Amino acid sequence: MTPWLPLTESDQLLDIVRESQERPVIIFKHSTSCSISAAAKGKLERQWPDAGLEEAKFYYLDLLRYRPISNEIAQKFGVQHESPQLLLIQDGECRYDASHMGIRLSDVKQAVK
Repeated sequence: MTPWLPLTESDQLLDIVRESQERPVIIFKHSTSCSISAAAKGKLERQWPDAGLEEAKFYYLDLLRYRPISNEIAQKFGVQHESPQLLLIQDGECRYDASHMGIRLSDVKQAVK
């Protein structure tokens, strides 16, 4: 099972930057009303057991409820907003991002340093 941590407060972005100094942090931005986003989420959940990312913290952002946080993420990490979108944060920076059906945990694993 994917160890989702809810991302519901903008203050958590400061924690994510700090945590990313110690371990990879993954943010998945999901639109609960979009079938493509639901398919990407399901794909992530199926890939998780074999991804080799057990040390990573995995945050889940509900875009419909917390759109301002998504905007902060785009600004803070210098990435264009997309949905669905997955970001890998390490050392306080976005080291990898992908969207839609291009989201693959194997690519994230390769990007982890």
